[in-house]
Amino acid sequence: MAFSPALIVYQLLTRLLEPLAPRLLDARVRKGKEDPARVDERLGQPGMARPDGPLVWIHGVSVGEALSILPLAERIRKDRPDVTVLVTTGTLTSAQVLASRLPRGVIHQFAPVDGPSAVAAFLDHWRPNVGVFVESELWPNLLTTAQKRGVPLALVSARITDKTAQGWRKAPGMARALMNGFSHVWPQDQDSADRLTALGARVDGQVNLKLSGEPLPYDRGEFARLSALIDDRPVVVAASTHEHEEMAIVGALDHLADRLFLIVVPRHPERANAIAEALSHDGYGFARRSQGQPICDQTDIYLADTLGELGLFLRLADVVVMGGSFAPALGGGAVGGHNPLEPARLAKPIVTGPDASNWQAVTRMLKQAGGLVSVLSPAELPSVVGPMLADPDAARDMGERARRSAEAAAAGLDRLWLALQTHLPAAPSRRRP
Repeated sequence: MAFSPALIVYQLLTRLLEPLAPRLLDARVRKGKEDPARVDERLGQPGMARPDGPLVWIHGVSVGEALSILPLAERIRKDRPDVTVLVTTGTLTSAQVLASRLPRGVIHQFAPVDGPSAVAAFLDHWRPNVGVFVESELWPNLLTTAQKRGVPLALVSARITDKTAQGWRKAPGMARALMNGFSHVWPQDQDSADRLTALGARVDGQVNLKLSGEPLPYDRGEFARLSALIDDRPVVVAASTHEHEEMAIVGALDHLADRLFLIVVPRHPERANAIAEALSHDGYGFARRSQGQPICDQTDIYLADTLGELGLFLRLADVVVMGGSFAPALGGGAVGGHNPLEPARLAKPIVTGPDASNWQAVTRMLKQAGGLVSVLSPAELPSVVGPMLADPDAARDMGERARRSAEAAAAGLDRLWLALQTHLPAAPSRRRP
């Protein structure tokens, strides 16, 4: 590993400050930011025994990264059931989402804080054969300790903004030391590849895990029940919405001549009370899913304020409007949009706002395929959504083009899994019966 004064200073400071970690974690527990029953995992203390055999460790910090991990975890368990998959994340929300989504046999643990003792305890227990870091989660102690122990590491689906790269350029030796420790680096786009190369990484190629994956799961019984209640009304789903977007989308679609059923799925369900208050103030008839409120003939809006059910609501849609993409048009800060491949995999026509900066390549791909349309503001939604609802056959054709495009984009997972297998022992031979 390359010598780096900044890295040495970081390691010394974290060693000195690590005794404060339990107090800081207790404070986070009181604020509802940590799981009180599992907070010791953040100190490297395992929540369960390590299974025998090889183990692949996959790390992603928050909800987006955690969900992108799922296709890889599923692939490993399918092809190599003898291999244990350990997934670590750093947020309470990510753990809650993964609880119902991880494939059978996959273990979830909270990632240790980046203190030397916590990291050492974590690695002592789990002894991974290979580690996979998703996107840009670069904790120096965690990385360097794994590297010193001979754990091959891969940085996958790496996304690094110009602002982040500028920050790393202030400590070039530290950046180079960390990058040199990766056996494989697969950025998710060319801009990230260029920035990582400038920081000293040896880039293998491009892989974006968010392009891979199966359609989101859903409850078939709930789908049948909600479909019957909605009846023949056309359905628009506003998916993963943020502050101010809900009411702007509701108000815009209110200008359509025909009555529709709008399902609003806020990105952060804890905002549901504020959304419900705004809907009530403006006189809209709505029902809240989290409170079990029934859908009736007078219900025009369904506030889907639960976690882990987006697959259900997307399947009900005739048209999907992607949230997180209208904030700049409404005077807010940029969010960058959310994953349009989730509706695309379900063959749904997609409408997005002007800010899809986190999904530029995907949005461009779907637009070129004829499966996605962009508008500049919510006020333009009626002119786009209206014709889609008026011509269901054309909307279904648009959705199918989106599905085919999403399917073609998923090949990167094959390249990644092929490379990771070189760091695993051979699969046990299967005895003939």
